[in-house]
Amino acid sequence: MNTATKLSGFALGLAAVFGTAYGVGHLAGPVTPAADTRHDPAGAAHDSDPPGGGPAGATAHLPGGLLVSDRGYTMQPVDAPTGQFAFRIAGPDGTPVTSYEVAHDKRMHLIVARRDLSGFRHVHPELSADGTWRVASPLGGPGVWRAFADFTPSGGDPLTLGVDVAVPGQLQPRPLPAPATSTTVDGYTVTLAGTPQPGRTSQLTLTVSRDGQLVTDLEPYLGAYGHLVALRQGDLAYLHVHPEGGPGDGRTPAGPAVTFSAEVPSAGSYRLYLDFRHGGAVHTAEFTVLAGDVPPAPTTNPAAPAPTADAGHGAPGHGHN
Repeated sequence: MNTATKLSGFALGLAAVFGTAYGVGHLAGPVTPAADTRHDPAGAAHDSDPPGGGPAGATAHLPGGLLVSDRGYTMQPVDAPTGQFAFRIAGPDGTPVTSYEVAHDKRMHLIVARRDLSGFRHVHPELSADGTWRVASPLGGPGVWRAFADFTPSGGDPLTLGVDVAVPGQLQPRPLPAPATSTTVDGYTVTLAGTPQPGRTSQLTLTVSRDGQLVTDLEPYLGAYGHLVALRQGDLAYLHVHPEGGPGDGRTPAGPAVTFSAEVPSAGSYRLYLDFRHGGAVHTAEFTVLAGDVPPAPTTNPAAPAPTADAGHGAPGHGHN
């Protein structure tokens, strides 16, 4: 990515506009600055109060990814050569953060999604000595993308910061694919059991099969048999959930089912993205789900969702790194 790809200065304004359609967390009304979404030891993501309360308490129960700056940390996209995406995390003292905790085998998880949810990538940048994170650009085509930095600074709390990035060019926004309990990707069929419920933890079980046979030899990916990201339509409130159990714990089978405990913050339409590894490649299955009593949004034919074909996935493995 070069300087033609610009940070949208109106990112928070967009979040506020879209957020009016969906109450955030347990509040009603438009989106306000949000705190991070945390991960508990059981794998479920929850919203947590910041240590010590104080001014941040007003946003303590809101989902992650809606703020470019939170608790003194700021996500700062920087210029990069064509074909690359680069950013820094500035710390409370204004200087780039250079020390991070390892979470699920990586120090930084970068998730990008186009604002109409027709594109999605989950990649892992490399950190330079000066605090700059660099990766081959995951932005697969024109439009406004939301970039989420999911990380834990050394000695700090988990954070998810988000910023809008505009890629020039013409884009015809796509309606959200219809809700469905089954989808296919790279020759695999993934079925979903369970329905997310606003404000309380729900079990979601995703089962993987191929050519009519259940897959019982899923491969570990980032220390788990699957990773689930949920994005709320409109403001793209972010939830990153890891499964119950894991490889090598003596009790968790390597498929075909992967179970997650997840709590979505409000009623609305959500897009779910399941990353799983099999056959030496990472695959991403996508679902639209409705949480709570909400009318479905305009949708496409669920049999032909065309979710991420132009989002840089291309070859098997979907470009994860």
